[in-house]
Amino acid sequence: MAPKRGTTRALKVGDQRVSDTDDLQDAKASRDRQAANPDPEVGGIAVDRLRSIIERVERLEEERKALAGDIKDIFAEAKSAGFDVKVIRQIISLRKKEPAEVEEQETLLDLYRRALGM
Repeated sequence: MAPKRGTTRALKVGDQRVSDTDDLQDAKASRDRQAANPDPEVGGIAVDRLRSIIERVERLEEERKALAGDIKDIFAEAKSAGFDVKVIRQIISLRKKEPAEVEEQETLLDLYRRALGM
């Protein structure tokens, strides 16, 4: 049963009870310590470089999410214009492949259809 909103859920780990609230407070305390003591290197790790890499990846993931939404909108537009979205996806997939690879797949597809009497 899921906890009600505003309540904390406690787990027993060994002899210790750990709750979600404790985890959140520990995480916040850790972030506060990091902000108060911004060492340029911790354990041989360049903190600024690590932070930069993580932030760049996060930014690109947000851009990817926005692009996926844009692509979804384009497919919805194509569908509303009467186009078959499955076929459009197949064409896009074919355009990514080398012509020899496409020809080989079409030859095999034709061979399999004939073998099945289609």
